[in-house]
Amino acid sequence: MALLTCEDLSLGYEGKAILEHVTFSVNNGDYLCIVGENGSGKSTLMKTILGLRKPLHGTITTGEGLRQNEIGYLPQQTVVQRDFPASVLEIVRSGCQGRQGLRPFYTKAEKKLARDNIRRMGLDDLTRRCYRDLSGGQQQRVLLARALCATGKLLLLDEPVSGLDPKVTAEMYQLISDLNRRERITVIMISHDLGAALKYASHILHIGARVWFGTREDYLQSSVGTAFLQLGGVEQ
Repeated sequence: MALLTCEDLSLGYEGKAILEHVTFSVNNGDYLCIVGENGSGKSTLMKTILGLRKPLHGTITTGEGLRQNEIGYLPQQTVVQRDFPASVLEIVRSGCQGRQGLRPFYTKAEKKLARDNIRRMGLDDLTRRCYRDLSGGQQQRVLLARALCATGKLLLLDEPVSGLDPKVTAEMYQLISDLNRRERITVIMISHDLGAALKYASHILHIGARVWFGTREDYLQSSVGTAFLQLGGVEQ
């Protein structure tokens, strides 16, 4: 059974659809990139998968024992969020909150998980630093460590390299790829970077005038993919 299946989804606001007939599935170990025009509904789709919005129509089902609170999420940051006055350790630990239920404290295992993910992201020396004093790349690593505290199965990433310089962008993409390939964490990522999508993704979900889903290789051969790649100036 697939880790996540979306069947004939329609998404929108106040009963008005902005995106219709979205069907795709994600298996354990997949790396799915969601691409398409601005305003096409990519972030709305991700929020619907997370249960933050309800679909107007269609179903979302999970398999492989995946629960809603076991999905790690790295959202796009706002200016206010970048200035958040908390330590790296506090932010990373907060990724365990979905495990707590009504319990008002972190267990030893949760504290260890947070420490392990801080180390995993190369942030050991920044544990006590204030989040708002970090560079953009360091902040994204903190948020990725936080997301990993929520899951060992599925990461949802909304433009995780937005605003980062080319060197840090390349490092972040490699870090995500390593999590996917070496640790078999399934990735669903929204990206405007077509070059990166085609380099790292195993599957593509294209959202626009037409909705298209399939493997990276099939996307390169499709009329939808060919037209969008030419528009974006990306060579195949």
